[in-house]
Amino acid sequence: MGRIVVTEFVSLDGVMEDPGGSEDFKYGGWTFEITSGEEGGKFKLDETFASDALLLGRVTYEGFAEAWPSREGEFADRFNRMPKYVVSSTLEAAEWENSTVLRGDLADEVAKVKAKHDRDVVVHGSAQLVQGLLERDLVDELRLMVFPVVLGAGKRLFGETSDQKRFELADTKTVGEGVVIIVYRRS
Repeated sequence: MGRIVVTEFVSLDGVMEDPGGSEDFKYGGWTFEITSGEEGGKFKLDETFASDALLLGRVTYEGFAEAWPSREGEFADRFNRMPKYVVSSTLEAAEWENSTVLRGDLADEVAKVKAKHDRDVVVHGSAQLVQGLLERDLVDELRLMVFPVVLGAGKRLFGETSDQKRFELADTKTVGEGVVIIVYRRS
């Protein structure tokens, strides 16, 4: 059975909005101002090749579906070929290769996706989805690339929850210009 792994670029103050600069956020592309170096790139590449599928919210899915099909290289090829599941109540069709729209109860749909895969099902971006997964205790692992910048505004990774959520530190590593990779597993 697969695991749900949330992987995010976040600022010191927990902002995860528009790290790549494709949205209309005043600090869009903030991750490009601080390099994560070769080790950071290798971490993301290894993570992608250790994954069986992507689980995305509609907004992130639409951004990825616009960007990735035209890109080339081993990372892009892997992203484009792997199964993609998009959680949405409004998306009519998912046209990016190997994409499926999930419309039912989040916990039920996630259980079905996990049962289809043996390795990680990775969630990138998707703030609203991540908060819903955390609230329902559906996240098996958090992988955070924390960039040494305080943005002061923007969509935050963590929202309010009805109860505390316990995780155990599994790994840390500093890469590039002070970017810290932190891996937590659900306890």
